[in-house]
Amino acid sequence: MVVGEHSGTVEHIGIKTTRIRSLSGEQLVCSNSDLLSSRIRNFKRMWERRVTFSIGITYQTPINKVAQISEELRQLVESQPLARFDRAHFSAFGDSALMFEIVYFVRSKEMRDYMDTQQSLNLAIMRLFQELGVEFAYPTRTVFLQQSAQAA
Repeated sequence: MVVGEHSGTVEHIGIKTTRIRSLSGEQLVCSNSDLLSSRIRNFKRMWERRVTFSIGITYQTPINKVAQISEELRQLVESQPLARFDRAHFSAFGDSALMFEIVYFVRSKEMRDYMDTQQSLNLAIMRLFQELGVEFAYPTRTVFLQQSAQAA
């Protein structure tokens, strides 16, 4: 569960306080009145986890490859055993990149399953882009210098 800035597992609920074991190991003791006035995120009741992320490719990418990437991303997500594909779109012209947004669900509430799936997918995307000759974009800036007539 997550309460405010703290994450952990509930160990005991008493009349006045609740004890939570934080992810880093310490025990947090919270007054029940504080908990009642807070937003509580209960991950134990989650059936699946929604994942949204963006990737950017360079503007030099040929349009036929840009058009191909959404379908390739769909296939990669669907190849993950715990993943349920929702969508992958060429979503925006960024400052330094052509942006794609990918959305899928991990059919597990466990953080380890989510991280394993995301890592596997990230590596598969890197392999795909290497095979296609598509480069990830990174922030760049082009500077044009003009010489004055006197300097020439």
